[in-house]
Amino acid sequence: MRMLSSLAIAMAMTVPLLAQAADAPQPGTGKSVVIVPGSFVDGSGWRVVHDILIHKGYKVTVVHQGHENLAADVAEAREVLEQQVGPVVLVGHSSGGAVISIAGDRDKVKSLVYVAALQPEVGENMAQLIGSMPAPSDDIKPSRDGHLFFDRARFNADFAADLTTNRTDFMAASQVPATTALFGGTVWAAAWHKKPSYAVVSTEDRALSPDLQRWMYQRAGSKVTEIKASHSVYISQPEAVAKVIEDAAAVIK
Repeated sequence: MRMLSSLAIAMAMTVPLLAQAADAPQPGTGKSVVIVPGSFVDGSGWRVVHDILIHKGYKVTVVHQGHENLAADVAEAREVLEQQVGPVVLVGHSSGGAVISIAGDRDKVKSLVYVAALQPEVGENMAQLIGSMPAPSDDIKPSRDGHLFFDRARFNADFAADLTTNRTDFMAASQVPATTALFGGTVWAAAWHKKPSYAVVSTEDRALSPDLQRWMYQRAGSKVTEIKASHSVYISQPEAVAKVIEDAAAVIK
């Protein structure tokens, strides 16, 4: 009887340990993922993508940006890159695509991922690209001091239609303003010329033209994945976005 009791206790202790082991992150891959969010949002929307990747052994860091001007955003991304040890996959969303195109011109950055992002050439600026193929919506509103806001009343319909309104209402209320200086800043490097690049087209995007996304990614020779989602594809389809990032990491030896 004592032996049976001891066995029962041992089994009861083992089951939680096995469950913990199943949920534990995988051993480190030695690869880092640095994510550069786009304008009008902060990095919190990348939480699920972050969790998927860290549980597969990647080190993930999300850059905080002020969106005041292109040079400052690039400097903030480079500061985070300097902290990384080993090879890096650099990911950008929306205006973050311009940032990673410049900041990615570093030896430790091995591949680039554009998620519903702008992908400018040297000498271009984001406003120029957006104007070449306007988005289905026109919701960016300027203030007198040169700041830009996404129309709060249209945030759900045009920025994140595949998310619930209670979530997008908060995103609209807590949005991070950008500036005309940021979108007018001339790009001085395009790392996608030298490094493998991957891209996500959000086919239902109303904030950044899907046709413009396709055109930029084809020009750059990026490996393209199309996902039926809004501009907030990284929130509504985190597993699919994480898979593209893993594909970009797989080319790193």
